Amino acid sequence: MVDIEALKSKYLNLVFDRRDFTVQAENSATVARISGETRPEYIDPAHAAFEVFPAYIASLSSGRHLPIDFPALGGLPVDGGKAVTSLQPVPAGVPLNGRTHLHDIYDKSGRSGRMVFLISRMEIYDAAEKLLALADSRMVIRERSES
Repeated sequence: MVDIEALKSKYLNLVFDRRDFTVQAENSATVARISGETRPEYIDPAHAAFEVFPAYIASLSSGRHLPIDFPALGGLPVDGGKAVTSLQPVPAGVPLNGRTHLHDIYDKSGRSGRMVFLISRMEIYDAAEKLLALADSRMVIRERSES
């Protein structure tokens, strides 16, 4: 059985991946339009207040999902969803830097057994080191029974 507290003390809040991005305005606007968005600040790159659509930010990914030395937990990992928190407007066409760390590790028990949840958080910064957005990816691993 995985020791959640030991994993937390060793891995939480340590940046394990960095990635540079430049989001193209038209790509973000296309995702916004396809998603049904109607606000011009998301669908019209010529709009004075245009910014990257939050759902597009969720598609940005780091090269790694977990630290390189993170132990195998056994069981089947499943994508548990994504969430984006916009702190400032994210501009298109400018260099951005994503830094990923494990933000939380916890477990739950249910009818099918124990599940371990791993939340990787990518913090998105602009060139001036201003934190613009948080993109969380949740991985769920159902532990294998020992029988």
